Amino acid sequence: MDYTNCYKTGYKPPFNYLLKSVFLHSTIKERVITQQNIMPTSDKKILFFSTQPYDRDFFTKQNEEWGFQIDFIESRLRQKTANLAQGADAVCAFVNDKPDATVMATLAAAGVKVLALRCAGFNNVDLEAAKQNGIKVCRVPAYSPHAVAEHSVAMILTLNRKTHKAYNRVREQNFSLNGLLGFDLYQKTVGVVGTGNIGKVFAEIMTGFGCKVLAYDLVKDVELEKKGIEYVSLDTILEQSDIISLHCPLNDKTKHLVNESTISKMKKGVMLINTSRGGLIDTNMVIEGLKSKKIGYLGIDVYEQEEHLFFRDLSASIIEDDTIQRLMSFPNVLVTAHQAFFTEEALYQITKTTFQSIDEILSGKPISQPGVMLVP
Repeated sequence: MDYTNCYKTGYKPPFNYLLKSVFLHSTIKERVITQQNIMPTSDKKILFFSTQPYDRDFFTKQNEEWGFQIDFIESRLRQKTANLAQGADAVCAFVNDKPDATVMATLAAAGVKVLALRCAGFNNVDLEAAKQNGIKVCRVPAYSPHAVAEHSVAMILTLNRKTHKAYNRVREQNFSLNGLLGFDLYQKTVGVVGTGNIGKVFAEIMTGFGCKVLAYDLVKDVELEKKGIEYVSLDTILEQSDIISLHCPLNDKTKHLVNESTISKMKKGVMLINTSRGGLIDTNMVIEGLKSKKIGYLGIDVYEQEEHLFFRDLSASIIEDDTIQRLMSFPNVLVTAHQAFFTEEALYQITKTTFQSIDEILSGKPISQPGVMLVP
């Protein structure tokens, strides 16, 4: 059998054949990449979607402990790729995959029992469809909150002290300080919207800079209050904060939380940071806020239409998204490509939790980590 475009090791022949057959008859081009350095000790098969080299490296290394039969696909999980899961017991998806009702039905028909999200967010997942199709859904509710919180702080410091511009200037032997003026974070008011695991760490870090930290959440964190962080209304956050950082989930109530109305209540020249979910801000209204100078700085690690851009090298392509191009044209805007989670510690915890959850579900064991199961 010709396996020119399908590199497989460690799989039983039926699974090999099914995957190969799907590739040959699919209207899209896919390649399964196997990085299995050990012989599998389990008959359970996992197919990973939306993978990058670092995913393959970390999951392959962690699999030495579990011995699953694993393979990786670079493309996202969506309607056109769901049938590639034929013969797999579990599939692992990422933040921009689209496991909608059609995908769930296809996965169920393919024999998939578990959909494992290697991320915390699940707003793209049709949980009701998963339940109806008998697919259990799990996630990684917490990996390294410090990773995302610290990236938020990095964006603040970069926007404020313009270190990215200074780096480029000096490399061109331009040692002028003109245009690099920043401000002290000390005694500035920082508003934290959402004080879950990440927001809590971020708030604690900002107190270390000597900032006055205000917080807004439906549930108050007693430990934060003991550290001098004051819970206030959202309007108070908007009106008083010099810096606002978003750390809340995306749902029907928080979609476009930053909009024309809320922007109008902000301080002139406010710094807005979003490392949570792109849909929390109405991008077009934020652009208007930047043009009017109501928003003085914008740092985003997430973008509402990021699924068409992020995690891909488009340096030789023409980007047709005029909105992101307009955003990046502002000198006071910093965009990173969903990078906040990207630390060794976070990836280790993601891989460990994902494998552990899949093993517990497929083996019928009690789930050991709280918050993992979305569809039990």
